[in-house]
Amino acid sequence: MIDEPEQLVRAAQRGDTLAMHDLLDQLAPYVGRICAPIALSNGPDAAQEALVAVFKSLGTLQEPAALFGWVRAIAIRAAIRVAKQDERQVAADLAEVPARGDPQLAVDIRDTLARLSPEHRALLVLRDLEGLDEREAAALLAVPAGTVKSRLHRARASFRKAWAS
Repeated sequence: MIDEPEQLVRAAQRGDTLAMHDLLDQLAPYVGRICAPIALSNGPDAAQEALVAVFKSLGTLQEPAALFGWVRAIAIRAAIRVAKQDERQVAADLAEVPARGDPQLAVDIRDTLARLSPEHRALLVLRDLEGLDEREAAALLAVPAGTVKSRLHRARASFRKAWAS
């Protein structure tokens, strides 16, 4: 019986189905540990997608010693893909959000914005309240448009996190 992952890779690449089965059994817990914190409740689905991709692509792995790094990259991509799909499918629960014009909404937004850095607050205001595009915001803040784009992404993520807490 073959136990070493590198030997299992070589045997599986030669068509040994038992070696492939053993290899996937060894990789499953590792893939699960990677996918769970990224895809959250859909971690098992992401892990399954990653293991299927490993199975299908194992023949392309040229260096069996690089197995775990190669599998890690596949697992991360699968977890991100599954998490993004889940985000698009989950409808926002707006039942607890105060109605437009409710004074409490303004207080809640201000409190949430106060938890963000000034740069992030500025970008949110320029893009989401003032309606400037990335180029206009970049010119106003004297930073490259790519910087605006990445900071805006982080600002929105930070706002969502602060709003939820």
